[in-house]
Amino acid sequence: MTVAADRDAAFLAGIGEVADAIAAVHADDVDRQARFPVEAVDALRERQALSAFVPESLGGAGVSLRAIAEACFTLGRRCGATAMVFAMHQIQVATIVRHLGDSDHFEDYLRRLVSEQRLIASATSEVGTGGDMSKSVAALTPVDGAPDRRSFEKQGPTVSYGGHADDLLTTLRAHPDAQPGEQVAVLHAAAETTLEPTGTWDPLGMRGTCSPGFVVRAEVDAEQALPTPFSTIATETMVPISHLLWAHVWLGIATDAFDRARAFVRAAARRAPGAPVPQAVKLSHTLTELSLLRATVHSALDAFLAADEDPECLSTMAIALQFNNLKLAASEQAPRVCQSAMAVSGIVGFKNDTPFSVGRHLRDSMSAALMVANDRIHQTNAGLLLIAKEV
Repeated sequence: MTVAADRDAAFLAGIGEVADAIAAVHADDVDRQARFPVEAVDALRERQALSAFVPESLGGAGVSLRAIAEACFTLGRRCGATAMVFAMHQIQVATIVRHLGDSDHFEDYLRRLVSEQRLIASATSEVGTGGDMSKSVAALTPVDGAPDRRSFEKQGPTVSYGGHADDLLTTLRAHPDAQPGEQVAVLHAAAETTLEPTGTWDPLGMRGTCSPGFVVRAEVDAEQALPTPFSTIATETMVPISHLLWAHVWLGIATDAFDRARAFVRAAARRAPGAPVPQAVKLSHTLTELSLLRATVHSALDAFLAADEDPECLSTMAIALQFNNLKLAASEQAPRVCQSAMAVSGIVGFKNDTPFSVGRHLRDSMSAALMVANDRIHQTNAGLLLIAKEV
């Protein structure tokens, strides 16, 4: 094995331990109480997993994006909420790592992230934009009498685990006269931020992500805005990596649902050796659905890693369509797998107190279609298809 492969393997071994020994143990209670998965996140901190993607030159582990995606899958098999928090944090880390430019401020921040294992949330959605992340209403506004200071107030309809994060990465118009699409991403600490709740969090699934709405207010230094325009960040990093890591979470959830259905079929076969097991045929159909999901997710990751060697490739319409379709396909396929798994196990899969329960899996997977609404992505694709020469 190479040094990089060894590094990834060691990282994933630690993730596997957290997933099996901690995330899985608390998953049902996290879901039932709609509470933050504090035990699993603390364990990830102890293993330095929150800074895994930070380059070694800045003190991090420098693991690959492929390993980060595999970690999302592994955690997703045990606790969807833990996996989603981890995935969303790593999206913010990747955004900073890939777009910090020559900023001493952000290099220093990444060193702090390594030493303090800071958890980063994001505030990208906003009331008044119709769910369009590429537009902002709130603006970064100069503070009177302080040339290097800026303030803002943003109404976020959902801010996932915002009340539990150490820092937030918030999208805003670059200045009060900027157009809605002229955005920057600002990193600010929870200690310098006021979060005013605008609702509660009692959803159907992904309950442990703790994602109510907030009015987000902060006063920051001008250097806390990433130097790269957010339009570039979104195209090259935030959109494709979000879809990739989310899809690995959903694949993990669906895989565990399949595993539980398979365990049910095997238990039935042991009870009547040699007798036909009718549910085995349904299980085969479920595997077909899971295999389609797995192939879609893995091929998209391979495509991103290949395209990432040439950033211009990430700006093409063909790549945008591919990752939009990854999100659409994965968000629709994962619930199908979970529902099919429930059909295999019947009532014991439907109940919440059996080893074969997949109710949490189904509910968590159903959130996928709402994370950047599928209808909005179809609208974007429709426009791209009118002018894209290749798809």
